[in-house]
Amino acid sequence: MKISGTSKVPRLCVFKSAKHIYAQLIDDEKSRTLAAAGDLKLNLKTELPMEANQRDKSLLHPSLRLGQVKKRTSPTKSLKEKKEEIVRTGKVAVAFEVGKLIAKKALDLPAGRQGKKFGKVVFDRGGYRYLGRVRALAEGAREGGLKF
Repeated sequence: MKISGTSKVPRLCVFKSAKHIYAQLIDDEKSRTLAAAGDLKLNLKTELPMEANQRDKSLLHPSLRLGQVKKRTSPTKSLKEKKEEIVRTGKVAVAFEVGKLIAKKALDLPAGRQGKKFGKVVFDRGGYRYLGRVRALAEGAREGGLKF
């Protein structure tokens, strides 16, 4: 199915490479990019948590791989009260931050440019499966205030 964005509801397009991830808001009617975000210009990789010392790969437990989402539970609470929190690491954490950044840029676009601010978008995953970094970017965009 072909996905296209309009001036009222732009398309949130995702592109990922082996090392980087990018997102764009595109108005397909006018063929214009309204906003873009990526991890190249940001210094996110030094600020986000990693599993262990990345120089010594032997320190990593086999179940912990770069980019996995691991659920942690609090050991002090009872079984009913245990709350699972998601800890994003590596490239998945970077994708989540890029999603929050594109949402911020979308909501900060000037109102005079299109007549109103964007709150709703059409998500175009670019043929990638909805898991891992693509899912983290979408969750970051939702947390940033976008609806799709």
